Amino acid sequence: MQEQLIINVLGKSSLLTLSDITACISQYKCNILDSRHALFGTDFSLTMIVSGTQNSVTKLELGLSKLCMLDDLLCMMKRTTGHQKHGLEQVINLAFYGADATGLMHEVTHALTTYKVTVSTVRQKTYSQSGQLMLDCEMILMAPESINLASFDEHIKVLLDGLGLHGKVSHNIIKENDEYTKSW
Repeated sequence: MQEQLIINVLGKSSLLTLSDITACISQYKCNILDSRHALFGTDFSLTMIVSGTQNSVTKLELGLSKLCMLDDLLCMMKRTTGHQKHGLEQVINLAFYGADATGLMHEVTHALTTYKVTVSTVRQKTYSQSGQLMLDCEMILMAPESINLASFDEHIKVLLDGLGLHGKVSHNIIKENDEYTKSW
């Protein structure tokens, strides 16, 4: 039976570090199901979910902990089950910008819960423009097949307008049957 493990590693950015982590996963005969890597200044954040036999995942937990300790990396791991699609058939791209204020992201993310929309990716940037703190945000959202896109779009437009933000919404239907199969 396959076990699954969520791994989050934080530390100084280095291609060698990423290579060492993936080599460790391979050494213990585990497979990477999904991963995200981001750079923040001189540091990086790596989040992934891996699978393997119970014995392989246990060995990986020990081996990766040792590797991270030696490389001065912060590593968190948690066993999980059932990494799979959740009947999400719509991808919604939401982008908005405007004057930043405390609570804006809370207001937007709270509104998404009304439609049972899952936030897959967030890219947010704040910057100063003419002495005003500004926000630029892009989100990739996953929505159930049953979502009323016209209602969702209108709700988001009203919300953003009420918060003094500008933005756009676009959506795509997911066509792949296997989320881990891509052609290039």
